[in-house]
Amino acid sequence: MAPLTQSTDRRAVPAEAPGSAAAKPSTGAALKGLVRGIRPRQWVKNVLVLISPIVAGAIFDPEVWPAVIVAFVAFSMASSATYLFNDILDIEADRRHPKKRHRPLASGVLPVWVAAAAAVALALGALALCLITGELGLLVVLGVYVVLQICYCIWLKHEVLLDIVLISSGFLLRAVAGGVATDVGLSQWFLLVAGFGSLLMAAGKRYSELVLLESADPATVGSTRPVLRKYTGTYLRLLVTVSTGLLIAFYSLWAFEMAQMPGRGGLWAPLSIVPFVLASLRYVFEIDRGEAGSPESVAFKDHALQVMALAWLGVIGWGIYLS
Repeated sequence: MAPLTQSTDRRAVPAEAPGSAAAKPSTGAALKGLVRGIRPRQWVKNVLVLISPIVAGAIFDPEVWPAVIVAFVAFSMASSATYLFNDILDIEADRRHPKKRHRPLASGVLPVWVAAAAAVALALGALALCLITGELGLLVVLGVYVVLQICYCIWLKHEVLLDIVLISSGFLLRAVAGGVATDVGLSQWFLLVAGFGSLLMAAGKRYSELVLLESADPATVGSTRPVLRKYTGTYLRLLVTVSTGLLIAFYSLWAFEMAQMPGRGGLWAPLSIVPFVLASLRYVFEIDRGEAGSPESVAFKDHALQVMALAWLGVIGWGIYLS
């Protein structure tokens, strides 16, 4: 009878929960988890700091590149800090998400105290980098970004529409940072393009999240992100439609403005409207499929979108730099 009793006792022992003391990760696993937690794949978003100098015709200016590199590195550090901070706050909700439960903090691979220390170090390091390099304008933009992201993580991500606006502000501030760091002028139409392009990505992100959760289990909508309970697919599609229309309209106005400026695009700027519209509509296609929950993943995976984006860069680049 002893063996039977022991076997029964073993079956009665509950499985260790992820992140429990008995499942304490090794140093190597925690380090790998930290690397995943800072999400280096999402640094592709910070390429937006190049947009301002590109359209200003200054990308080949040797004096521009040091400022661009500082802006890219500073935003990469600051954004990684906010990712860690947000994951700390959302650790329990992420464990109920079909995909986010595999994140380092939610799965227990990355200890909370390590993530918190890294987040503080990265945020302070980003601000210090701007200060040390004398990029005071960039310091202000980056400071605004960090404050807004903290407000988003703590409070505003639970408020309808404000959560989308805060997400879009992150994209917009990256584009503005490139102009501020390199001292290039920012067209009013360009700022509107950046603003509504950012709103399109943010609304598409929310719509894709809603589609993913509804397809997996409608009962789980809102369990991982409470604000999703307040949204409907119809409203989010409306935001996507309005943002896309205004994005294309303002880009067209910017392109025609560029065509009238000596040495800044000529006929090539209006021609760039074609690949820009195609790329925008291709991105909307990914949103409609529910695949735009992670904009950087779309940029890496959608080869058709990549071709359209390269075509746009080729046309606008030819007009600004070679015509």
